[in-house]
Amino acid sequence: MKPDDLTKSSSSPDQWDFELTPKTGWLDLQLRELWHYRDLTLLFVRRDFVARFKQTILGPAWFVIQPLLTTLMFTIIFGNIAQISTDGLPKILFYLSGNILWLYFSECLSLCSNTFTANAGIFGKVYFPRLVVPVSIVISQVLTFGLQFVFFLCFMGYYAASGADFHPNSILLLLPVLVLLMAGMGLGLGIIFSSLTTKYRDMRFLLDFGVRLAMYATTVIYPLSSLPSKYRLLILANPVTPIIETFRYGFLGAGSFSWAYLGYSAAFTVIVMVIGVFMFTKIERTFMDTV
Repeated sequence: MKPDDLTKSSSSPDQWDFELTPKTGWLDLQLRELWHYRDLTLLFVRRDFVARFKQTILGPAWFVIQPLLTTLMFTIIFGNIAQISTDGLPKILFYLSGNILWLYFSECLSLCSNTFTANAGIFGKVYFPRLVVPVSIVISQVLTFGLQFVFFLCFMGYYAASGADFHPNSILLLLPVLVLLMAGMGLGLGIIFSSLTTKYRDMRFLLDFGVRLAMYATTVIYPLSSLPSKYRLLILANPVTPIIETFRYGFLGAGSFSWAYLGYSAAFTVIVMVIGVFMFTKIERTFMDTV
């Protein structure tokens, strides 16, 4: 091969698998890179799932112990002492159905909000799409939700054998949609707060406090039917509420279901996802200067 031919071949852009170029604008999101780095995403998923309980005594048992203990506390305090209605459902099933969904959303939101601060050491040493980290968190939390959901089905089987009065219906087939909405909402809000906490660190404390309070603005611990009509729209304004209500309606036959309110949750999810991705992409260019 002649030297001229060698130079021409080595300078051809077809010889490169990836080409790193500076981002030129807000619309230059380069989301296709997420697919190219899918192996890294799966590696982070494994890290998040395995390392979380690697040096614990009970290990993965904590995945079901946490919602079980919370459900038992709700049953004693809100079900037995406060005598709050559960729409005729067994108290354990009522509280567990809302609890596992809320835990999935809150964990996605809280963990994604620490993306920049918790991974600054990695981000400062090697290049990869920063969105890989929050996406891997959402996926690893799906695995946790799957274990908790199987735990919920075990309780459903027990109460069904005991003759409890609940009636699953075809709406339960919307479960993948509900999980996807929860994942998108947690991811979108999480990366919004992650972008803000790079400059305003007290946003992290506000988020922790807000997540605890927000649970009481959903139907995790009370049914929508127990609220006065003037407050129902206020609770339904929380986009998590229609998702929890749809889940209960599908699997237990109690609660409320509305395509309109579920569509509202879907629209909210899309909006926060779009805003979150734009903010995340803008902040990641300069976050090392402030983190």
